Amino acid sequence: MKQKKFILPEREIPTQWYNIQADMPTKPMPILDPKTHKVLKPEDLYPIFAEECSKQELDQTRAWIDIPDEVLEKYLVYRCTPLVRAYGLEKALDTPAHIYFKNESVSPLGSHKLNTALAQAYYCKKQGITNITTETGAGQWGCALAYSANVFGLESAVYMVKISFEQKPYRRSIMNVYGATVTASPSMSTRAGKDIITKDPTYQGSLGAAISEAIELALTTPNCKYTLGSVLNHVCLHQTIIGLEAEKQMEMAGEYPDIVIGCFGGGSNFSGITFPFMRHNLLDGKKTRFIAAEPSACPKLTRGKFEYDFADEAGYTPLLPMYTLGHTFKPANIHAGGLRYHGAGVVISQLMKDGLVEAQSFGQLDTFDAGVLFARSEGIIPAPESCHAIASAVKEALRCKEEGTRKTILFNLSGHGLVDMVAYDQYFAGDLTNYAVSDVEIQKYIGSADALNVNL
Repeated sequence: MKQKKFILPEREIPTQWYNIQADMPTKPMPILDPKTHKVLKPEDLYPIFAEECSKQELDQTRAWIDIPDEVLEKYLVYRCTPLVRAYGLEKALDTPAHIYFKNESVSPLGSHKLNTALAQAYYCKKQGITNITTETGAGQWGCALAYSANVFGLESAVYMVKISFEQKPYRRSIMNVYGATVTASPSMSTRAGKDIITKDPTYQGSLGAAISEAIELALTTPNCKYTLGSVLNHVCLHQTIIGLEAEKQMEMAGEYPDIVIGCFGGGSNFSGITFPFMRHNLLDGKKTRFIAAEPSACPKLTRGKFEYDFADEAGYTPLLPMYTLGHTFKPANIHAGGLRYHGAGVVISQLMKDGLVEAQSFGQLDTFDAGVLFARSEGIIPAPESCHAIASAVKEALRCKEEGTRKTILFNLSGHGLVDMVAYDQYFAGDLTNYAVSDVEIQKYIGSADALNVNL
């Protein structure tokens, strides 16, 4: 199907998102009702999500889905985003590799999260919803959702993981600027939060816990829907505008990537940069490698288990077939808060299972080493999450140097780190550590998913 164009003078962006589910040789396994284990239909998701998002979530037939004109209009504030060849980084590494990065940090909120926040807020507004709620880890998603709610005249409430609430006060301030109510999670404002605090009064929070609180608020508040910044299929769908733009920009540069890299928490920015290129592996026989770069403190792809699990800690969500560390997994308090999530998205998990995606894990110090090198060679201070993608790009570029091969590497710079300077302060002061979760600890938490007794 030929893509339409939405054109302004000297500027062109895609007008459709790419739905990789339609082209996957092995379709993702179904999402299940947690009580009956029956396959969910879109209408089963309506109590939580906007209806259009629910339909997109389970759509395995349409490869191309139109972007509403109202969303395109908002995208044009910052899209298309630059594709940059990292000449400075190439020189610093003395590598024959050609390194490119897609710079999503130029959005009004400094990250890629706005691509789906605007879409989800629009669909809620169109449906007549007045309130939206969500969770956020490091705060990029919460900021994007607060901004988008303000744009479309909605009230917003954000549950921010407690450790990030304390580590990143300015992200909280940004959400307040756009009118959002921000609560540290776990909190005493929900049943889920109270239960978690009762079990562990000193718990510093997780994305799974914050999701539970946000869903509970949505289910108990009139005319309110829950929105999610990663993991789910419709979120990954909205982010494909990144890779679709990059595909055209790489063509303009006269190159095609041998390797495409994204940092990995739940999968949104990784999906956004990789899926449009992956379709050429699926349909045209291309051999591009796709690498998900995750923290060694939360290694769901490199050390997790593929099974049905909840997307949240309290068990409010449907059951998702995913690579998981267990929905009760308690990650270490690393600064890459957006990557501290126990599971991987359904589509990415299936692609990983089928060998179409690779994963690498990195220690916190190693990622900051790469981030500082990138900042000094390219002039942009990256977010702690994005440092993982940079670390992977550096690793692959140095491999090219060792092997004497010239490959083209593309990574997604998912956001800048200008609101994360406390993390850099701690890095330079020597206060950060490389934390890797033990096998014993992983097995303990994976048991929470094993106990669900869902046959794969």
